[in-house]
Amino acid sequence: MTSTAWRLSACCALAVWPAAAQVTFPAPRPPSNDIRIENHVPVRMRDGVVLYADVYRPVKQGRYPVLVSRTPYSTERFPDAYAAAVFFARRGYVFVFQDVRGRHESDGKWDPFRNEQEDGYDTVEWAAAQPWSNGKVGMEGASYLGFVQWQAAVKAPPHLVAIFPNLASTSIYHDTITFNGGFRLSLAFGWGPVRQESRIMQNPGVHTMGDGIEELSFDKILWHLPLNDMQRLAGRNAQFYRDWLAHPDYDDYWKPLSVEDRFESIAIPVHTFGGWYDILAQGTLHGFEGMSHKGKTTLAREQSKMVIGPWGHGATRKYGDIDFGEQAMVDAHALELHWYDYWLKGIDNGVPQDPPVRLFVMGRNQWRAEKEFPLSRAEYRKLYLHSGGNANSERGDGQLSWNEPAAGAHPDHYRYDPDLPVPSVGGSNCCGTPTPAGPVDQRVVERRHDVLVYTSDYLAEELEVTGPLKLVLYASSDAPDTDFIAKLVDVYPDGRAINLAEGIVRARYRESLSRPRPLEPGKVYAFEIDMLATSNVFLKGHRIRVDVTSSHFPQFDRNPNTGEPFGASARVRVAAQTVEHSRVYPSHILLPVIPVTRP
Repeated sequence: MTSTAWRLSACCALAVWPAAAQVTFPAPRPPSNDIRIENHVPVRMRDGVVLYADVYRPVKQGRYPVLVSRTPYSTERFPDAYAAAVFFARRGYVFVFQDVRGRHESDGKWDPFRNEQEDGYDTVEWAAAQPWSNGKVGMEGASYLGFVQWQAAVKAPPHLVAIFPNLASTSIYHDTITFNGGFRLSLAFGWGPVRQESRIMQNPGVHTMGDGIEELSFDKILWHLPLNDMQRLAGRNAQFYRDWLAHPDYDDYWKPLSVEDRFESIAIPVHTFGGWYDILAQGTLHGFEGMSHKGKTTLAREQSKMVIGPWGHGATRKYGDIDFGEQAMVDAHALELHWYDYWLKGIDNGVPQDPPVRLFVMGRNQWRAEKEFPLSRAEYRKLYLHSGGNANSERGDGQLSWNEPAAGAHPDHYRYDPDLPVPSVGGSNCCGTPTPAGPVDQRVVERRHDVLVYTSDYLAEELEVTGPLKLVLYASSDAPDTDFIAKLVDVYPDGRAINLAEGIVRARYRESLSRPRPLEPGKVYAFEIDMLATSNVFLKGHRIRVDVTSSHFPQFDRNPNTGEPFGASARVRVAAQTVEHSRVYPSHILLPVIPVTRP
């Protein structure tokens, strides 16, 4: 490959980054400081509410750069509450670890996601003004602790220099409570009222992320309808959960929480970090893409970076059924330290010359450096759905081909019964009710008659797919509303069917997430199912597969097919679904194929 040059901001020298460079990750420099801890330090917000933080700082007097970490899970959570704070403080940072508003030691009312912009701004500026601060502030943490970084950044506190949102959402509506309109029941209910309103999680002290889940049996609760009555069975009464159910559309309740229309207000470099199977992968990918194209300054656009691996909600070597090898592991704290040593300490450690993107290519199980995402060299190719009208289950006649379907091809039919939903097996699930997540053999669900299975021929040579995925599905239903769900699957020579990516379309949102419209029964629509993205090499002898169905429970709630107001009815009906794949209705998955570079 030829080298690609990109211009750095005025602060940095011109660098040449070779696209085929070996990908390396930094090891942490050794600790060099004893530390002291100040507990229960008050931080007053602009409205007078006092939030409390624990402050970890080097014993030696002086002014240090500050990392602010803000958590809803308690600064005393065992066993991992102290790891980041001690790690960074021993390496010359002041670490301000704060309970967010209304949680644990902090005052105020807890309303998830809603107060983090102003509270984040005020905390950053408070930290910058302290006698132990050198005036340079970054932020640290993953998941909710990454979300609060984005929220502070859009308010542009003057002393915030850089952020590192790890496994973090950029739009609570689009990638957390729903996935583009499909209600994430497991996360929303399990993480929401179950965990956050549990007896253990409401009280300060020693507890774990799983506390609250073990208090309940979900065998009956998850199946209960209507959704707005589930809290009663679980012994919860969270107003925020009632608000979520009352706002199923993307409306003014959700828009203030979205960063995706506000990247142009962020002037600082942002390093995103996540996994292909993470439930918040959309935030990792959209965050990098948004900053690199729309960031307010040249510095923000050219120095924002991304690392994305074969993980779920945290870096692991093995996830689901797949062991990706020792090379899959990345020390997130070491990478954060490398990032902040440059931006906050001014250490010349090569951060500006690091590749903008480091991604893990599954199948080949290797890291690769890239200058962008999505990749400009990707060739978007249509892989068409075919069958003789009997694609039901893996035993059916569903096929995938680069050839367009015939004019008179027979459609496929199945019945979706909300009382007999397809169970969630693998995928991008996390942090809620306990269901399998990650890359998991799909054959257990592909045996069902209400799952359409389309499979390619055996590959004569490997095929790399890296980038955004979309299924264009021409389909109809006899219901006024329903769901269509798609999975991209890598079929191994031994028959294992390992899911790579998935997506959902809630039919009433086919045109707009803000303005739902019912279906006209029997009318064929072109549904565009966003399957987010992946990076995978389908190896020689493997096959490519697409599964289509109408439920994925309990990761998503069961669409009752009635078109009645969301969450308020217990009535369900069976929907008769038809999937077309003809010359007039050419259903296909759009794959970002990476051309083979030969010497």
